[in-house]
Amino acid sequence: MWGRRLTTVLCDGDRRPGRRQGPRGPRGPRPAPRARLLPALRPFLLLPALLLGLLLGTAAPASAHAVLRSTDPADGSVLRTAPRHVTLTFTESVGLLTDSFRIYDPGNRRIRTGPAEHAPGRSDTARVSLPARLAGGTYTVAWRVVSADSHPVSGALTFSVGKRTAAPAAPPTDRGENQATTALHTIARYLAYLSLALLLGTAVFVAYCRPPATAHLRAPVLAAAAALLVSSAALYLLRAPYEEAAAPTTGFSLSALTHTATTRPGRLLLLRLALLLLAAAVMTVLRKRRVTLPRPAGLAAAMVLATALSLTWSASDHASAGIQVPAALVSSTLHLLAMAAWLGGLAALLWTLRRTPEPAGLPASVPARFSRLAFASVTVLVVTGVYQSWRGLGSWQALTDTTYGRTLLAKLAAVTALLLAAACSRTWTARLVGAAAATPARVPEPATGPPLPELPPAPPANPALPLLRRSVLLEATAGLLVLALTTLLTSTVPGRAATESVQAAAAPATGIPTASVTTIPFDTGAAGGQGKVQITLDPGRVGTNSVQAVIYGPDGGLSTVPDLRLTLTLPAQRVGPLDTKVTDRGGYWSAPSFTVPLPGTWTVKATVRVSDLDQVTVSAPVRVTR
Repeated sequence: MWGRRLTTVLCDGDRRPGRRQGPRGPRGPRPAPRARLLPALRPFLLLPALLLGLLLGTAAPASAHAVLRSTDPADGSVLRTAPRHVTLTFTESVGLLTDSFRIYDPGNRRIRTGPAEHAPGRSDTARVSLPARLAGGTYTVAWRVVSADSHPVSGALTFSVGKRTAAPAAPPTDRGENQATTALHTIARYLAYLSLALLLGTAVFVAYCRPPATAHLRAPVLAAAAALLVSSAALYLLRAPYEEAAAPTTGFSLSALTHTATTRPGRLLLLRLALLLLAAAVMTVLRKRRVTLPRPAGLAAAMVLATALSLTWSASDHASAGIQVPAALVSSTLHLLAMAAWLGGLAALLWTLRRTPEPAGLPASVPARFSRLAFASVTVLVVTGVYQSWRGLGSWQALTDTTYGRTLLAKLAAVTALLLAAACSRTWTARLVGAAAATPARVPEPATGPPLPELPPAPPANPALPLLRRSVLLEATAGLLVLALTTLLTSTVPGRAATESVQAAAAPATGIPTASVTTIPFDTGAAGGQGKVQITLDPGRVGTNSVQAVIYGPDGGLSTVPDLRLTLTLPAQRVGPLDTKVTDRGGYWSAPSFTVPLPGTWTVKATVRVSDLDQVTVSAPVRVTR
């Protein structure tokens, strides 16, 4: 029955072979298709708007799973001879773009380089060849790659050949995220999640809960399928601009469409579109021929389609990279299917409650069956959610110290509210079932013979039904919040990867000791008074050191300031402050000889004056070894 009912609702809607006369007389004429579709679409247009503001407010440049582990040359290093390559090493495999590297010489002119490539046998690296002869001075490297979980990541570093120099011209503009592309991509991802949940959840609700014909669920299913098709097509068009940080209109070019088809996220989006179009074609043929699939075939086809659609998400997100990838893919797919069954089924139940306002019009078995379905879905969500949280966090400390952990805490709070609302719905469902069981059956009066005794008056309307509607509405609202936070989690760097990156940056380098480089942000509170000062103590050991300082402006490029003073203090030994007496060397500051008398954790203080009236003092610890 489930397979036949599902294909009947999806193919033929709520039509029946004959038009029956009810106790209220014949049914009125069927409304026009447009009149039926517009009321069906209205909730699906309003529900996403509830959280659209949240998504736009938090639509920052997406953080990727891949995190930069090390660079060669090291950021801020001074080399005696020019390197032949620039190599970046990440925490996971990365994909390369046609313009992954942009390298600028000391005059801020872009230099010609070879194509970006991986180091031999290392898919977690990005490397570019440099010209044979590089002039002395400071070079800027702007880079951008795509992590294995489909999110782009970018950054910049500097290295110097011979000595550090200041850029005499305006600094190069790095490729910042295109705000329009980022916002559109975030909205499309959210709508894709929402429409998948509505499509699969409504199908499961129809097959298992068996709502009455008055629910009219065919139009919401078609609206969800259309929204999923449109949002997936939009994601494909935005894929290349999202990776390249370009304008949305560049996604319509033939080169962009072709490049997207060669990437794994692009191929998965094409697979999703093909599955949706294939399902639509099959349903159209079955409807025209009025063919109803038998139960086993209908259920098997629906399960295969749902699993395949879910895999197009899990194979392109966090589950596709990191540790235990096969187990993560299974867990992520089950998590998505359970989420769709619960939240999408919840929306279908809410729609059914709206379309059948009379207590007698909604069989008590419908919410009772959904209650059992929701309990099974929650069980799967808890098990898979615990595993995915452990895999993404890696430690308890990451729960509060990383953006991923804090977003996960917010999602857990929303899930708690969702479970409380679900418990209320379960309570009112039990009362509704109990009231239905206690209602006496009405016996029809015989056509002949003595009249039967009058039945007692009909019981008043069950107050549990309107309360059930309200609790389901609260449950749906909390579910939308959970869905939005889930979308944000998929575009946030997991805590495990962020912790690995910090540990890799803090680990001592092997081989030749490098200089101690400290970067301190500053803000004078005035317009244009933001930036950071990069202080290099070479070799960062007890004895004679050279001190260099470079000022970066608000745009991340090299900048000049009227005055800069650097001092070092060793609080544990009450030594200092020691003035380094750095002087302006034409755009950067240095002291060729400065003696550090003792090892330990020193505090370096930088007083930056950006104008005659605006200055600020900032500090940071710096480690000095023997």
